[in-house]
Amino acid sequence: MIDIKKELEKAARNSIRLNIRGAAEKRVGATKFGGRPDVPKDFQWPYYEEESNFTDEVKPRPLAFLAQFDLFEIAKHDTDGLLPKTGVLSFFYELETMKWGFDPKDKGCARVFYFEDVNALSPAEFPDDLTENALGESYRFPEIGITARSERSYQCYGDFIVQREKMVQEWEEFEAAEESLGIYSETDPECSKLLGWANIIQGNMTRECELVARRGYYLGNDWKEVTPRDRQETEQWANRDWLLLFQLDSVNYYDFRLMFGDCGRIYFYIHRDDLAARNFDNVWLILQSG
Repeated sequence: MIDIKKELEKAARNSIRLNIRGAAEKRVGATKFGGRPDVPKDFQWPYYEEESNFTDEVKPRPLAFLAQFDLFEIAKHDTDGLLPKTGVLSFFYELETMKWGFDPKDKGCARVFYFEDVNALSPAEFPDDLTENALGESYRFPEIGITARSERSYQCYGDFIVQREKMVQEWEEFEAAEESLGIYSETDPECSKLLGWANIIQGNMTRECELVARRGYYLGNDWKEVTPRDRQETEQWANRDWLLLFQLDSVNYYDFRLMFGDCGRIYFYIHRDDLAARNFDNVWLILQSG
């Protein structure tokens, strides 16, 4: 048997907890949720082509702008120095299709842009076809402020048991170790963050990122096509190689509500090599729902 508490402490990572509340700062490049993204003049709004959840029509659809982060401001909370020290990091996701990330065809449903020169940015105009869904919910979100703070982040059970399944016999043992550390990672309400370990709803996602995004597997069939070698290699390296970049929970602010699936979350993951190279084109999105 292993000392679960010690293992959790050993694997702990720094994260940046986000509170999405209040008025956004009126400054180009400021950290915020929603509103108009600040982009360079040659920016081309991202589109994704797939069948809608509301109709069976297949056509290119503009991604919704979720949030942007002033990395100079965020840097004081990034104690591990993983993110660029300056610039703006912006996140987009296509909500009409609301892909889950288990199919290689989902590539492009979410995009991340890194703009190094803040002085070259200005507020973008929304595309004319970024409107609302069949329920009358607008894909042009209200501008809301975001405050950040550093927070120690621990593995949820789904991440912890990767390579340790034979060592952890009972869920109750893991839960007791969590309680001894004062953490409740899987039940933390409205938990949005940058970096750290994900607050899992349905199970480990790093292996899914590796198998779908880099090895081209479709995982909507219970992993039946995954070879034993790929399964073993992914089991061994995925938790180390794939990092959580941004976790966005439901957003509730006055009369605005954004929810993913049934009280779900979306997770932007990035391979460690891509993050080091400041290559955000290969970020992979996964949606999990209760």
